[in-house]
Amino acid sequence: MNLLVPFRIALRALAANTLRSVLTMLGIIIGVAAVITMIAVGSGATERVQEQMKGLGSNIMLVIPGGLTQGGVRLGAQTGQALTEEDATAIAREVPEVQVAAPSSRTAAQVVAGNANWSTSILGSTNDYLEAREWPLADGRGFDAADLQGSAKVAIIGQTVARELFGDADPLDQVIRVKRVPVTVVGLLSRKGQNAMGQDQDDVVIVPISTYRNRIQGGAAGKLKRIGSISVKVREGQSMKVAEEGIKDLLRQRFKVQPGADDPFSVRNLTEILQAQEASSRIMTLLLAAVAGISLIIGGIGIMNIMLVSVTERTREIGLRMALGARGRDILSQFLIEAVTLSLIGGAIGVALGAAATWATGRFAGWQVAMSAESILLAVGFSALVGVFFGFYPARRAARLQPIEALRHE
Repeated sequence: MNLLVPFRIALRALAANTLRSVLTMLGIIIGVAAVITMIAVGSGATERVQEQMKGLGSNIMLVIPGGLTQGGVRLGAQTGQALTEEDATAIAREVPEVQVAAPSSRTAAQVVAGNANWSTSILGSTNDYLEAREWPLADGRGFDAADLQGSAKVAIIGQTVARELFGDADPLDQVIRVKRVPVTVVGLLSRKGQNAMGQDQDDVVIVPISTYRNRIQGGAAGKLKRIGSISVKVREGQSMKVAEEGIKDLLRQRFKVQPGADDPFSVRNLTEILQAQEASSRIMTLLLAAVAGISLIIGGIGIMNIMLVSVTERTREIGLRMALGARGRDILSQFLIEAVTLSLIGGAIGVALGAAATWATGRFAGWQVAMSAESILLAVGFSALVGVFFGFYPARRAARLQPIEALRHE
């Protein structure tokens, strides 16, 4: 028999019981919509973490002063012995796995340009900081040797600062005042976006570390070349763990840490932290999809129940068709096509509902979502598989009916 014939018969049978067919499809509709939405939410979270990793830079670690304990009281992070610019130089020179080690200090200040002003983050560092963060310039230049040695009044600004102070005008060679110190903008950073904490990374003014020390910070901290942190980039292909241990051993020697004593510094593997977040996001995506997939299985059970009822109701029809020459495989294909049709129609409606739910989640909840063709194909394919799996038993039962017994069925 041509497959088109049982397909038409299946459609007529479903149309004859429209309400029942719709209620049967409801589980499939909800399941497909839930799978698509949950995968989109999970994929969006994973993409967000990947963007943060890209914005952070690869193979990067952060060295900060550790905690200080006085009288049995722990005073918290960055209260211990301060890091210095020489520590950063020593790390870059003596730890073979390290590509660059950029000293940096940060403060907040009001920046003024003409009639415009903006409160932003002031970062004192070197060109190595941009290399460690994989942060190229959109325009202009970086700091040269004379700028770094002579505490030059120059700055590189982020996209947010450029927009707030200069609008659409070119910020290069413009003069801004940082804590009453006039500096000339020589470089414009490319857009970086938000970090893992939701902070705008483009809202920054970077000045040479010597300028920060001598002109902006001043005081004893500036004279001692104390810094807030060291951004370390490990060479490609080198072990982050080996580099971390090398940095710790070097700083313990420099700080003369006694065996068994707490380290007066802390080394944070930022890339490893974000990779753990990415792995967690992927696991959560799979869990959400698995939970949503349960709805598809429940919908499949509903299809099987309704198909069994349909076989019982149409027993005489089945007997008549078999008496007129229909074979068991023809009856089997008819009921299988009915089950798969229910699943596919429900899947199509579920795709539309899932797309709408994904859009609404991104639009009103503000979550980052990413709906892919793969998730749609997965949901629809799984719904068709559910139709075949749960429709096979009723179809096989119908195909095994004896024509005489079927015709006698009341």
